[in-house]
Amino acid sequence: MATDTTTSTTTTSTDGTGLDPRAAALMVMGMACFGSATPVSRIVGRSFPVWLGSTTRMLVAAAVLAPMVWWRRRRRDEPSLWQTVRTMDAADRWRLTAIGVVGTFAFTAFMLIGMREAPGAVGAIVMATTPAVTAVASVLFLGDHLTKWKTIAIALAVTGVVIVNIFGSTGSDSGDLVVVGSLLVFAAVCCEATYTLVGMQLSADLDPMSLTLLAAVVAIVAFSPLAIWDLIGFDWTEPSTSEWLGALWWGAGTMALGSVLWFMGNRDVSGTTASVFMGVMPVSALVLSYVLLGEPFQWIHVVGMATVLAGLVITSMAGDGHGH
Repeated sequence: MATDTTTSTTTTSTDGTGLDPRAAALMVMGMACFGSATPVSRIVGRSFPVWLGSTTRMLVAAAVLAPMVWWRRRRRDEPSLWQTVRTMDAADRWRLTAIGVVGTFAFTAFMLIGMREAPGAVGAIVMATTPAVTAVASVLFLGDHLTKWKTIAIALAVTGVVIVNIFGSTGSDSGDLVVVGSLLVFAAVCCEATYTLVGMQLSADLDPMSLTLLAAVVAIVAFSPLAIWDLIGFDWTEPSTSEWLGALWWGAGTMALGSVLWFMGNRDVSGTTASVFMGVMPVSALVLSYVLLGEPFQWIHVVGMATVLAGLVITSMAGDGHGH
């Protein structure tokens, strides 16, 4: 999710064997790709306007995913994606619109704006609260029960973020701006939770990769006018080579490749097992923030991340009741 799209419907393994190392490797690589979105969005945000940068991400992701989805559906002798969309009922079309507008594009825009203010390490820890936020949203909007273990997990997630925002700012970052950036990244987390919960309610026969592609297309259609407005007066020579590469990876790597690797790896494992591997995403984001952004290592980041991940482990062990 939002992963950007880090959730999917998974099947429970019934052969009684241990986890396939290949599946584990694919899930680790997929989550590592998703995690790179946090520092990469900070790189892209240096020169790209919000709407243009966000739409560029969608365009690149759609260009990479479209041939993959076409080949996959043709190999399985499934209807084309266009035919599937045409047969959707009105409710599913509204859900798909919400996933594209809120869960995909708004997620990207909030990340881009938020990561301009928050250090990559702080953004990584805020993003790690996604499972806890999704659990709260499922209680509020889907009638799930707030169990003791979910309450503990949510409390740990909040504690981890508070610790980092109070004690983890560096000398080069304004405390107020870090908090603002964290709140914007948290808004992205809420968008990711929307993607997950609305996606669970889709009755249309859509595999996760097809859903990711459709969400990107909806976002492109909805926000192209804003991107065109950003194009007016945009200096194409202003972004550096690293910023252009970041923009390409943000779409091709974090959204397209990450989705492909993740869905290939978790198709034969239980939802609980897959959710444990989600812990790779924030760890990847934290490490890459040090590597790509040159941010100074702080032990308080480790403390905050460990606190949030403890909540993720508790959520995984307790089970989410949805099998996703």
